[in-house]
Parts: sequence; structure tokens; C-alpha cells
Amino acid sequence: MEKIQQQQWGRVIKSWLSYRNATIIVCLFNVITALFLLQGFLNIPSSSHKALYRHIKESEDIRHSMVPLDLIKRVREIEKEAYVGTEPVPKRDSKQTAAADLISRLNNFHSYSDAGNVKGDVWFLAFF
Repeated sequence: MEKIQQQQWGRVIKSWLSYRNATIIVCLFNVITALFLLQGFLNIPSSSHKALYRHIKESEDIRHSMVPLDLIKRVREIEKEAYVGTEPVPKRDSKQTAAADLISRLNNFHSYSDAGNVKGDVWFLAFF
């Protein structure tokens, strides 16, 4: 008896949960949600909200009036003058710097060890 009732309820639920009915339920949910959102957007703010908005606007105006615009402009002018006054120093490649350093050290080593041996310096410079 219970199985028959369960089967009947299963048939009722299956017939009630068709694609058409599920689509109608989802559409109704979307319409209710849209109406709720529109009500929130179109709701006229009360006087306390207007006072709050006015207070926020006044605070922003005060904050903007306290910004030292003249000082900021002067600092930017000084930065531009400093940038124009200095010339950028060209950066040398690290390999080039290391090679130049090695050459100078080897030249110093050769000059201290043997001042008469010039062939070694010429051979070394031929590869660089």
C-alpha cells in the first residue's frame, strides 16, 4: 500500500516538475528579484538620508579645499627643473664594465711585473 502511494506521489511530483513549470518558476523568481531591485533604486530617500548626503558632500568639499594645490604645483616645477638640469649618465653593460676592469688590472699587473714585455699586452688586446 505504501509503495503505491509513493509511486503516485512520484508521478505527481514528476508531472508537476516539468521543464515548462520549472521555466515559469525561474521567470517568476527573476521578476520578483527585478521588482525588488527597482524598488530599492526608485525609493525616494528620506530627510535623514538627504542630511547624510549633504554632510558627506560638505566633508568632501572641506577635504578638497585643504589640499595645498600651490605647493603641489611648485614641487612639480622643481622636479621638472631638476630633471632638465641633470644629464642621464649612460649605463655601461656589466660585461663591458667587467672586461674594462679586468684589462686595467692586467695592465697594472704587467706594468709592475715586467715593464719591458710589450708583446704580452698586444696579444691580450688583440682578443678584446
